[in-house]
Amino acid sequence: MTNLKIIDPYDFQPPINALWNRQYMLLTVGDFKTGHFNTMTVAWGTLGIMWNKPYAMVVVRPSRYTFEFLNRYPDFTLTAFPEKYNDDLTLLGTRSGRDRDKLAETSLHAVAAQKVQSPVFAEAELIIECRKTYWNDLVPENFTDASIFRKHESRNTHRLYFGEILLISGLEKYHK
Repeated sequence: MTNLKIIDPYDFQPPINALWNRQYMLLTVGDFKTGHFNTMTVAWGTLGIMWNKPYAMVVVRPSRYTFEFLNRYPDFTLTAFPEKYNDDLTLLGTRSGRDRDKLAETSLHAVAAQKVQSPVFAEAELIIECRKTYWNDLVPENFTDASIFRKHESRNTHRLYFGEILLISGLEKYHK
């Protein structure tokens, strides 16, 4: 994490689609100081401008343990990692923290964030710290594409969470 530099959100130039859908990120929510937090791998979301501010938007199903944390805590972090951590990201995305300390099964180390109470990770190459500002549930009846609706037939539809980006830090490759 020592090689990470603060990035102005307007100079932030990640390969956005690859970041979400190929590299993946960890969504982490809770309170680092008390040790009450959870993390999960996310592959759906967006980065951009909302309400004239830099924003991140993530989506989480109500059945996920992280959902409980998102509804309780005021902020969240997104972290991206070098490829060598892919096995850890897979584990964190496929196992629940409800009944085990899944983070202890990885080589990742939670550390304090700079602007929010949710933790980040020492091994991250990109950190985005966000203050939660809005949420809304996806409504299956509003889908106009049947292929999307099929992902929600169980009615376990996602909730969208918007977070104002308070700080971005990353390796040089994420700079303009």
